[in-house]
Amino acid sequence: MIEKIAIMTDSTSDIPQELVEELGIRVVPLRILFRDGEYKDQVEISAEEVYARLPHEVPSTSLPSPADVLAIFEKLREDGFTHVVAIHISSGLSGTAQMIENLSHQVNGIRIKVIDSKNISMGLGYIVIEAARKVQAKASFDEVCAHVQQSLKKMNVYFVLETLEYLTKGGRIGKVAGTLGQILNLKPIITVNEDGVYTTHAKVRGRKQSIDRLFETVKMHLAKPMNNVAVCHGAAKEEAQELVERIKSLGNVGELIIGHVSPVIGVHTGPGTLGLVVYQTD
Repeated sequence: MIEKIAIMTDSTSDIPQELVEELGIRVVPLRILFRDGEYKDQVEISAEEVYARLPHEVPSTSLPSPADVLAIFEKLREDGFTHVVAIHISSGLSGTAQMIENLSHQVNGIRIKVIDSKNISMGLGYIVIEAARKVQAKASFDEVCAHVQQSLKKMNVYFVLETLEYLTKGGRIGKVAGTLGQILNLKPIITVNEDGVYTTHAKVRGRKQSIDRLFETVKMHLAKPMNNVAVCHGAAKEEAQELVERIKSLGNVGELIIGHVSPVIGVHTGPGTLGLVVYQTD
């Protein structure tokens, strides 16, 4: 049987839209719930709109609509796809992967593999990009799934926040201490551990020092084999651009992507989020 493989993810992957279109990636939006209604992440509301409303109301976030997920699966089947590799936000941070796994059993005539990335933002996004590029290179379904599992082990995500307030309010603080950090002006560098939950990579005092430590962290990775790097930000464009320019001066950088943090992530991290993803390609 000839395989026709689709790659699917969710809106927390932060993949730039031009890459989504170029690689034919299907993206299902999570949802943001304000008092005045529900919005599809990046479809019906932008990160900037969310940040503008945060001082007045911190919304809740929700899983993708089951109807949206099933509609994507049905459309793929209608379009002749035989296989789907669905790669999603860490199960330690969201129930999205489990929900999509449950829904996949309702769809007949197409084989669906759901993979928990144990990651977020472009830490998830780069895994999805790698899978889509494998499909373009005519890899088989089993080869794509195996490549995703290998990619999971090569992904490192780090980010700093302007404030820990929103991470604390959203209950996503994990192993990161919130209140004490606010009092001491600590700007911890947060990472996602092997269980897919937030933990502290380093404790730094002050914004400038935290960004400098972020740069030193990527510099450490780039002293080793070739890496692809992504810089993602939430209302921190100038700082993100400055970090990109500093990274360009280093060696061992393959692909360098700059993008935005999705509105759903922005709800929990707030404006001033600056993230860094390092993916070892060698």
